[in-house]
Amino acid sequence: QVQLVESGGGLVQSGGSLRLSCSHSKIRYNDVVLGWYRQTPGKQRELVASLSTGGTTTYTDPVKGRFTVSRNGAENTLFLRMDALKPEDSARYYCNLKFYRSGALFRDYWGQGTQVTVSS
Repeated sequence: QVQLVESGGGLVQSGGSLRLSCSHSKIRYNDVVLGWYRQTPGKQRELVASLSTGGTTTYTDPVKGRFTVSRNGAENTLFLRMDALKPEDSARYYCNLKFYRSGALFRDYWGQGTQVTVSS
């Protein structure tokens, strides 16, 4: 069982920055994608950024150039640096780990989320 614990959310003014952290259990597999998702009430959870254990990163278009996903493997921590925040970035942010085997998803873990609120 993989446990994920997010931290770093809060209230920030538009244009400000936050860094989210996700502490996770040690990853013992090679084919893993770590990601950050966000969700607002009444909307579907959406992918914000992801990082594979092979080093490939992806970002949703609205955050490109403003958000950076990174990882400290030795400390089992995933980060999301968020700069130039906008009110539309306000959401609950969730950490996610997806384990793949032979190209197929076989485990999917979520944290409890951390709230980010950006005031205008």
